[in-house]
Amino acid sequence: MGLARLLLVDDEPALADLLKKYLERLGYEVDARSDAEQALEQYERNPDGYALVLTDLSLPGMSGEQMIERMRLRNPKLRAIISSGYPYQPRSRLVGYLQKPFLPKMLADLIEKMLRR
Repeated sequence: MGLARLLLVDDEPALADLLKKYLERLGYEVDARSDAEQALEQYERNPDGYALVLTDLSLPGMSGEQMIERMRLRNPKLRAIISSGYPYQPRSRLVGYLQKPFLPKMLADLIEKMLRR
């Protein structure tokens, strides 16, 4: 399901760059940001322009979950994937969870699943 636009948020630049390149090779458009405030500013410019937000649960200043909740004030149907090295239980069926470390194929499969919801 290529051509969807994704917002990727991770405070580890090397990981964000690697994931961005991988997802672009799969055909997605990817905007990457390194913290929640930057991501919120990017999202506010075009809240209906993103099919999915991918974020780490632990971000400086605000959790990935809090960031998604704020984004949902503009778009309640926003889909998201939260990744973490710690156990996490999403509170919405529009949020998927991916335990770190994960294989790129696991991410690709979950993105496809979330976009079909």
